Amino acid sequence: MHSKMANDYFKFQKFTVFQSRCAMKVGTDGTLLGAWGRGGSSILDIGTGTGLVALMMAQRFPEARVVGIDIDRESVVQARENMWASPFADRLTAAEADVKLFAADPFDAVVCNPPFFLRSLQCPDTQRTIARHASSLTYAELMAAAHRLLADNGELSMVIPFDCKARLEQEAALAGFFKVRQCAVKTTPQKQPRRYLLAFRKHPSEPELTEGIIETSPGERSRWYEELTKDFYL
Repeated sequence: MHSKMANDYFKFQKFTVFQSRCAMKVGTDGTLLGAWGRGGSSILDIGTGTGLVALMMAQRFPEARVVGIDIDRESVVQARENMWASPFADRLTAAEADVKLFAADPFDAVVCNPPFFLRSLQCPDTQRTIARHASSLTYAELMAAAHRLLADNGELSMVIPFDCKARLEQEAALAGFFKVRQCAVKTTPQKQPRRYLLAFRKHPSEPELTEGIIETSPGERSRWYEELTKDFYL
C-alpha cells in the first residue's frame, strides 16, 4: 500500500520515513490516522514512533506546530531525523517523554495510534513490547493525559483495533470525553471492520458515523482510501 523503496524506509510524495530504529513500522493504521485526524494550530502526536502521523498532520495543516512524543529513545532519534529531512522541519519537534508526566500548553488537536495488545503475551524484545503493549501506559492513563493536554474545544483522534473499541470508549467517557466521530474501517467489502477511527471532544454532539473500505479487491485500493490518501502515496 506504500511506495516501498527498501525495508528500512517508505517514500511518500513530500517526505520519506526511515524506520530501522523503530519497533513499530509504517503501516496502514498510522496512514489512516494521519489522513483522517482533525488538526489545528498546535497538534500533539502521542507515541510518535517513526514520526509518520506527525509528518502527515504537518503536511495537512500548513500553519500547525506539531509535537511528537515517545517513551522510546531510539524512536525519538528516528522521528527527529525524519522530521528534520522533511519540508516541514521548522514546525515539527520530537521529544522523549512519558505522556503521563508531559507538560505543555493545551493543544488544539491530539492524535494517537496507541499500544493495543493489552491482553496478549508480551514479546521478549523490550522495545517492541513497549511499542505494542499497553504495559507502560493503560487506556485510563492515556485518556486522562489526552484530556489534560487537549484544549477545551480541541479534538482527540485515534485508530484502534475492533476488539479494543468498547474498552477504550469506556475509558474515554470516564476521562470526560464524548465520541464525536467514528469511521469503521474494513479491509475488504465482505469483511467485518478490523479497525476504528475514533474522535473525541470535551463537549457532546451527535456522533458522525461513517464506514471506510481499504481495498475493493486484492491490491485494488477503494475510492474512499484513494481519496483519503491521495496527497501522500506516490
